[in-house]
Amino acid sequence: MKSIVLSFIFFILISNHLIWAETIAVLSGSYGDVLIKRMGSNTYTEKASLGISLNNGDAIKVGPLSYASIMYMSDKSVVKLIENSQLQLMDTPNTRTVELDFGTVLTNVMKEGRRKKFRMQTPSSVVTVTGTEFASIIDPINGVDQFIGKTGNFNVMNIASGQTIPVGPGQKAVSNAIGNLMQAPATASEYPLDPEQNPYQQGPKPSERLKQNVSNQALPETFSDQFNKDPSIDSKKENNNPPKEDVVDSVKDVPENQKDDSPKNNTPSNPIKPFGIGLGIGSASLDGVIYNQISLRPEVNIGKIGIGLDLVFYIDNDGNFRKDEWDIENDPSVLLDKILFVRYGEKVDPFWVKYGSLDGITLGYGGLVSNYSNMMEFPSVRRAGVNTGFNVGPVNGELFLANVKDFSRGGTLIGFRGKYTVSESFPLSIGINVVKDANMFSGLKDKDGDTFPDIFDDFPNDSSLWNDSDGDGFPDPGQGVNVPDSLIDIDADGDNIIDQNESESDITLKALPFSLQGNNASASGFTLDIGYPILTGDAINIDIFAEYNKLDFPSSISTDSVSFIRKKRSGTGLSLPGMRATIFGIFNISVEYRMISGSFVPQFFDKSYDLNRVITQSIDATTNIKTKDMLVFPDSSNLKSSKGLFGSVALDFFNLASFSASYANMTMDTTSLKTFSALLTLNAENIPKISSAMMYYQRNNDENPFDWGNPSVNTILGYRVGYELSKGVSLIWDYRQYYRDGGIGKLEPIKQTTIETAFNF
Repeated sequence: MKSIVLSFIFFILISNHLIWAETIAVLSGSYGDVLIKRMGSNTYTEKASLGISLNNGDAIKVGPLSYASIMYMSDKSVVKLIENSQLQLMDTPNTRTVELDFGTVLTNVMKEGRRKKFRMQTPSSVVTVTGTEFASIIDPINGVDQFIGKTGNFNVMNIASGQTIPVGPGQKAVSNAIGNLMQAPATASEYPLDPEQNPYQQGPKPSERLKQNVSNQALPETFSDQFNKDPSIDSKKENNNPPKEDVVDSVKDVPENQKDDSPKNNTPSNPIKPFGIGLGIGSASLDGVIYNQISLRPEVNIGKIGIGLDLVFYIDNDGNFRKDEWDIENDPSVLLDKILFVRYGEKVDPFWVKYGSLDGITLGYGGLVSNYSNMMEFPSVRRAGVNTGFNVGPVNGELFLANVKDFSRGGTLIGFRGKYTVSESFPLSIGINVVKDANMFSGLKDKDGDTFPDIFDDFPNDSSLWNDSDGDGFPDPGQGVNVPDSLIDIDADGDNIIDQNESESDITLKALPFSLQGNNASASGFTLDIGYPILTGDAINIDIFAEYNKLDFPSSISTDSVSFIRKKRSGTGLSLPGMRATIFGIFNISVEYRMISGSFVPQFFDKSYDLNRVITQSIDATTNIKTKDMLVFPDSSNLKSSKGLFGSVALDFFNLASFSASYANMTMDTTSLKTFSALLTLNAENIPKISSAMMYYQRNNDENPFDWGNPSVNTILGYRVGYELSKGVSLIWDYRQYYRDGGIGKLEPIKQTTIETAFNF
């Protein structure tokens, strides 16, 4: 049996080697600085020569004033790299993929003789092709891809949003890293010149020469006429082609600061003015009521500025509009809810800022703030956050505010990170994080202003009423201000026996709701971390780090009859050592050993923070209010300590699906607290009629996060599936679920479902 297993493993290894070592293309043309990185190598060290074989998994890049032409052997399809471009060739038994990292590429895919599906993949987009000639222009600094059609048709999918659009001759697709995708007409001047027909000359670079040529000649009347014209004719009229040795000298004379082959310095910058709008028609569940939903979500991106709006109308079964979202006269702050986001720049820019929806906020190595989102209760609760930062030389900074509307209720969650990197030659980085939630109760919305938060108030739109134990629409006795006797419930507990005919001990009513008035509970944290990349390469990157964290929870006592008593507590956590690695760009792993003392829990401000920031627990006629720290630490002792391992993995299954998961096991005396989270995203391009598909699960700091039948307040789960009805039209099902005390001492699931038909123009 052992020999059979060994033989099988040997066969698999040999088969994989043969697949990756297969010669799939040849270098049919090259000029200037052209380098090859063979599969398994970390660097571009092999100089290209005409006719050299290219194997599956090989990568190629060209420098300034250079180009390379690749021809596939099976179908004679051609891929041309224009200066400052880099790509990798990846073949599977059924798919042929060109992974374009950055730069400009001209592609001519032959339809006859081709047996594999052809795809062009970039960091933000995927292009699927039948028989087509097109150009790809990739700018990773601004996160913008452009694809221009010359002949034939192709489809472009945005990886972030899953949206797909068709592109034909004379058209272009503009796709960016934040999920926007649009189709627009393309002018003839936008299509890059073929360097083989229009050789590089001494002086201006091709991008500059392109502008000169266009300005000095009259464009033909049609887009196709310009494409069919030999682009070298006008160039030859202006200047004869120089001899080869002159061109070589021009490459040598390029200043050193222009020879940098990193994407940052050598990718073209293409200003765009994209506009898109999404129309959603479907249903949504808000406060336990099903509404018909009509939503408009226009997005405008001009240069570094982006604006997204969320204009939603809810209609009940009687045809009445829900006014809560548009009651501007009584609540001007609802105008803020119409802004989904406003942004300027990206996180790599010298300065950047975003207002509105925040997702995936992580500070440093994530010891305090990890994957925080202010969108977990959207659309029933709409938060407006701010995330901004700067990059000035070796110094980087980032600041976020979870919800500016919380300031009227005592404050919001605020986090700041600063980082300093010693130098490029010695990339040791030192960072600090400061996080504070000024009032953990401030996230509780109170529309009617009666100090009883809506989540606890049975009459959230009436400031004179608050409790209704049996849910019949009549307030309990004593649970209102100046309430007429005719409105008071004569059977408050709903047992069909009039209360005056029962003894007081037989009547069980909901406890007095928690009040925001005079109550405050804060939390603050501090982090100091240090990191160093011990290995940097194209195949493997490994960083080591150490992180020290501290949490403080001041004492707090409620000022009313509701039970809330929190004693002062604090704690520290140390991650030492910590290691993070990236392998072949598709596999990420993180491992760290954690040592905890006192009241500290890693990743305290996580994705579910707004869900369990503060909760209620009702037992009989008593309502207990608990903040998140009180849920994690049942007692106030700071003498306990724990230690254990934390690990996470993320894997990209060859663009078919991506999976990430993390697990922590911390031991405290005889008690163990475990954390588990997972996210699965499918590449819908490979699934007929499915436009998007993802699901997630998270359960932090529980004795058994895998006890599926007994969830806790730390549990959140959900999924999002899109079914493509036709091109540009999808039926989207978005579901999320978490748990809260229902007011009777028992956890109840809070389910939010949105079903809409999305039209993308």
